Amino acid sequence: MRRATKTASLVLIPALAAALATGAMTASAQALRDHNSNAPVDFTADRIEVQDRADRVVVSGNVQVTQADLRLTSNRLTVAYNRASGVEINRMDAVGNVVVTRGNETAKGNVAIYDLDKRIITMLGNVQLVQGSSRLTGGRLLIDLKSGRSSVDGRASGGDVPGGVIQGGGGRVSGTFKVKQQPQ
Repeated sequence: MRRATKTASLVLIPALAAALATGAMTASAQALRDHNSNAPVDFTADRIEVQDRADRVVVSGNVQVTQADLRLTSNRLTVAYNRASGVEINRMDAVGNVVVTRGNETAKGNVAIYDLDKRIITMLGNVQLVQGSSRLTGGRLLIDLKSGRSSVDGRASGGDVPGGVIQGGGGRVSGTFKVKQQPQ
């Protein structure tokens, strides 16, 4: 097992985008449209542990990830990669106070899974999507980075997420949207 500290950089090569699956009680919006998911992924943290035999890197403490103009912060991040043609990231799992930002768009949640091959970010547990003065909240947020389509629903379970069920959401979605102001 090798260990590194402070800064690391990995290059990613994504595959085709997948369709965005949505469930009942869904609110949709455009988010993070036209993100450059071919850009390198850079991250900094208090601790980085490379687990070569498991093809993963565990990053913890004040985690900050950037890819082009997208930024992700969390308490802990597990980066899965393959070595078929060099080191290529295929998934990042962020846990604890997860915030994804790009421009005036911010998504928050307890957990985020960034599937780089499908170009989809799934956020679970107490999710909130803010675009300017508009806001959506729920249990799960799916962001398709290719189309920019986002979907918020009330689901709060996290199937293949470490720890299983993610609390939050309560099965309902709520939102606040800006209204064009008319002269009175």
